[in-house]
Amino acid sequence: MTKIMEMNSSELIQSIQTGKLRICVIGIGRIGLPTALSFANSGLPTTGVDINPKLVADINSGLFPLKDEPGYDAIFENVIKEKKFIATTKIEEGVPTSDVVLLSLPTPMDENNVPNYSALKSVGRQLHDLLTPGSLIIVESTIEPGFVENELISIVEGNDGRLKAGKNFGIGVCPETANPGQILNDFERLPRLVGAIDDKIASIITKIYRHVFTVDLIPMPDCKTANAVKLTTNVFRDINIAFVNELAVLFEKIGIDIMKVLEAAKTKYNFQVHYPGAGVGGPCLPVNSYQMLNLAKRVNEDLSIVKAGRTINESMPDHVVGLLDDGFLEAKKNMKDSEILILGISYKPDVKDIQLTPAESIAKKLQINGARVKIYDPYFKSSEIFGIKTENNLVDALTNTDAVVIVTAHKEFHDLEPTFLSTKMRTPIVVDSRGVMDQHAAKKANLIFRGLGRGKI
Repeated sequence: MTKIMEMNSSELIQSIQTGKLRICVIGIGRIGLPTALSFANSGLPTTGVDINPKLVADINSGLFPLKDEPGYDAIFENVIKEKKFIATTKIEEGVPTSDVVLLSLPTPMDENNVPNYSALKSVGRQLHDLLTPGSLIIVESTIEPGFVENELISIVEGNDGRLKAGKNFGIGVCPETANPGQILNDFERLPRLVGAIDDKIASIITKIYRHVFTVDLIPMPDCKTANAVKLTTNVFRDINIAFVNELAVLFEKIGIDIMKVLEAAKTKYNFQVHYPGAGVGGPCLPVNSYQMLNLAKRVNEDLSIVKAGRTINESMPDHVVGLLDDGFLEAKKNMKDSEILILGISYKPDVKDIQLTPAESIAKKLQINGARVKIYDPYFKSSEIFGIKTENNLVDALTNTDAVVIVTAHKEFHDLEPTFLSTKMRTPIVVDSRGVMDQHAAKKANLIFRGLGRGKI
């Protein structure tokens, strides 16, 4: 095994080009698995470590788990066939024999909206015992600025003097920048940030990533600055979605269609369009805003705009239910004992992922109001989600339904014809929270239509 921290530049490049550098990726989920496959596909032998035994078994059996990530199925087949990638549940099988250890672990929120770094801390403690001196750790997980410098390094070092950052092991960050459903495209297109505890380690990381990815690698002065950039870009989106959501609620009341406003506004050179919706979900935006708020709290700052953005986006499921209430009022029906179909439960279109999806909150609120909730999502057929057995067929799901709520703008739902809905439903109430339906066509089909930010027609 090579000791990457002891190599000079030419030795490192030769080791990379000849495939002698061994990689271990800890956490092979939505981002970690494509990352591991990219490293393996570049010719570097890669081990993926995950605590999910079914995921590991499926991978080693040749079953690709991310069907909604175009392009990676072919890469997966190739690296499995060439035995460049294997998976294991045992971290002790991957770390000691690897030159580079990548951490692609989840950083969710706890019940108090405080970022939970327990997975990173737990792995950090294991790295203290398992890491071979001379190795390199690269953190790809999205973390608060300062977490590496203030917490992770000391956890990995421990108190026995065996490991010392910058002396006999390296540590740096290269935050992932990928949109679920488009990861291969983003890995081939979006620049990456490289930060480390010193210039030598940053240079090593840059050389490795340059071999694997064909994108620009932007040097950052340290780990915390790189992590600050990652948070800034995502919190920017969360805040701007909140701004548009707030306008959507306003425009509804005065008869302005927010979609018409946004389509015209985006023709201005400095306007970056964001769209309203039932809420902001996923493992990134909500969590990243709370990471920023947690960071501010630790240094006695108050990020009022970030906080307000979260409040607005978290209120949107209530607003969607309010639109539904209004539809039932027009239909002169009671929501209690009605059948309501939720279309789409993924937190974003065309991805099989329900992390922090607003659909869960909407479903629970409807059940509290006494409605019988049905779910149809092309990515979650005949499953049990939120305690509800999902529908296998859209036509059957629509039969005897009193209302439909479009929560996720899957491609399939863009093709829904208003007349089709009106002929299948018992009561033709439709709430479109994602702007997928033409409201004039909806009116022509005699739907009782409510569009988020669309106004009544």
